[in-house]
Amino acid sequence: MKPEWEKRRRRLYELIEIGCNYDVACWGYDVLNTFTIILNLTVSILYTFDNWALKYGSLLLTIERLTVAFFAVDFLMRVITAKCLYPNESELGAVRKYLLSFSGIVDMLSFIPYYLPVFFPSGAVAFRMLRIIRIFRLFRINAYYDSLNVITEVIISKKQQLMSSVFIILVLMISSSLCMYSLENKAQPEVFTNAFSGIWWAASTLLTVGYGDIYPVTTMGKIFGIFIAFLGVGMVAIPTGIISAGFVDQYSRIKRMSEYGKEEDIHFIRIPLTSQDGWCGRKIRDLHLPKHIIIAVVQSNKNVLIPNGDLELKAGDVLVIGAESVPDSERITLKEVTLEKRHSWTGHRICDLDISRHSVIVLVKRHGKALIPYGTMLLQEGDTVILYTQTYLANSEELQI
Repeated sequence: MKPEWEKRRRRLYELIEIGCNYDVACWGYDVLNTFTIILNLTVSILYTFDNWALKYGSLLLTIERLTVAFFAVDFLMRVITAKCLYPNESELGAVRKYLLSFSGIVDMLSFIPYYLPVFFPSGAVAFRMLRIIRIFRLFRINAYYDSLNVITEVIISKKQQLMSSVFIILVLMISSSLCMYSLENKAQPEVFTNAFSGIWWAASTLLTVGYGDIYPVTTMGKIFGIFIAFLGVGMVAIPTGIISAGFVDQYSRIKRMSEYGKEEDIHFIRIPLTSQDGWCGRKIRDLHLPKHIIIAVVQSNKNVLIPNGDLELKAGDVLVIGAESVPDSERITLKEVTLEKRHSWTGHRICDLDISRHSVIVLVKRHGKALIPYGTMLLQEGDTVILYTQTYLANSEELQI
């Protein structure tokens, strides 16, 4: 019973997880999920127009009710399949990890505020404000476009510099607000009534917005305002420059990977036979290979043999097995990456690698031996890493054997 349940849960996980386009059903659910998110947001916007609310109010509310119900069911299915998302966690640990993740919180808040006013009518206005969090469900579409992750990766890699620049801006904002309050309070007490009024002016000036609702009228205040305006241009440029440098570093890293690592399509595999293998001592005609798989070459005692049905396989033989290539339209490919000394993966653990969420390392070849990969495995120079991927990889060539 348990294996059957695990099989069904795994199938449900593949169905609801965006980016797992294993079949038409998975792709269809992804389209339905994306369409429902966009439809819900569209209805929320249209309902703010009086003419739409009067003419189609009941229809819009019905659509909202149905889409929110879909979000609730989707959330429940993700809770059930949390173990598949976090296989190294226990059942409760996987659920807890999902509920506390960014996606889990967004999934919860996309439907819970809709039903809370039923139980707490007095907080209806506050709960309605929380519905705006549904827009963050659009980030699920990001699963299709790994290029969008570059923004997140840049911010994470430059977080220390960005925090430093934000701290500097906050210090300047507070100090300039207190100075402007001291200079302008006596001249226009109804405008600069307290320090917060100065902070509002400092924020709009330092961030080069300049709303114009608060401005200095004294000579010293104007001089100080000019100085702060020029200073604000430079301060805003600091985080902008940091993020720009991060993008340059990120794309330079991708370019280096293409220069120092060679990626090739896998069409053939080499299998050395040992005395423990079941094929030893058997003829090729008795192997009962699948329809689209052939033994292309047999290397025996340094001799290359063209296989036929009567050829008997022995321990020490090396088989070259070929199979039909996966059509490009299916976007499922095996890639082989040989790590050079300067490759960005060399010297790093598999769990620390920055690879696409659509890719997984299935095998590591080291010194002629095939190793089963695990998270803490340290990749070394000369390793050949074989990846299963659903996305295209740049600079790929067909593997020739």
